[in-house]
Amino acid sequence: MKPPLLLIGHGTHDETGVAEFGRFVHRLRCRLDRVVADVTGGFITKARPPLSDSITSLVARGHHHMIALPLSLTNDRRALGDIPGTLALEQERHPTLGYDLARSIGPDPRVLELLAERLADAQADMPHLVRPEPLRLVTDEEPERIDPADTAIVLVGHGSTDVTVNAEVHRVSRLFWETHASDYLTVETAYVAHARPGVPGGLERCRRLGAKRVIVLPYLLFAGGTLERIWAQALAYGATHEGLDIRCAEVIGDCEGLADVVIDRYEEALVDAAEWPARRIQHALAAQRFTRARATTFTPEPELPTPV
Repeated sequence: MKPPLLLIGHGTHDETGVAEFGRFVHRLRCRLDRVVADVTGGFITKARPPLSDSITSLVARGHHHMIALPLSLTNDRRALGDIPGTLALEQERHPTLGYDLARSIGPDPRVLELLAERLADAQADMPHLVRPEPLRLVTDEEPERIDPADTAIVLVGHGSTDVTVNAEVHRVSRLFWETHASDYLTVETAYVAHARPGVPGGLERCRRLGAKRVIVLPYLLFAGGTLERIWAQALAYGATHEGLDIRCAEVIGDCEGLADVVIDRYEEALVDAAEWPARRIQHALAAQRFTRARATTFTPEPELPTPV
């Protein structure tokens, strides 16, 4: 049987996000039943179960090697913490513990497909925010027909103090526009915190570009407080900009498509772990051959005669 899968979350104070993380762990446990020895998850900070408790439980059940997978779209080390360092501390507590670290989820093409599904749901079904007098949610009126060419998208990430993480979210926006939303007016990028523009800034840019409708698309795995902040900021902006149809999509969430990506990351880590010893030997042999070749082909330059 294959080694256990340990999902690593960055933690949240919001019970909704913790509950959805737990449901996703359960989904994977059911998918991998009788294939993988165990599936569990833990948080680096803020939430239960803490990662240390999950690892202790695995070791107590006789599992001494596992695949650890950061459940993150951006691999923001400042949010996730030092995962290798954290696991090294756990190895000090459990000397028999070994692990291989899988790649985080990142902008996998299937993640972009899931975002496209959430976009389509928001376009078709979700109530939209407009500002007739007084402000209200319109759900019982036939909405105005607005073409994709007049519709903009604001892809919203967490935001980070690490500029490379923010740049990665910009890259995702561009990838999503070119692969799944090329008929839309634009795909802009915004952040919930730590970076600009915020959600109101992203909406304002779309308005100035002439959008009649804007769909706010969260680049988040699970629901919770961050999603509520996005919706609240979009609602506040809509309250002061009449005539602009603003819709808010759902997060990626606990779903089979996300489980497919995680399982592939797990299998990839297993293959890498099996091939790594052979690659180390190949690299060592190549280095030896290179050293011998340099030794046999090196000829010193002839000494020049000393001028008289």
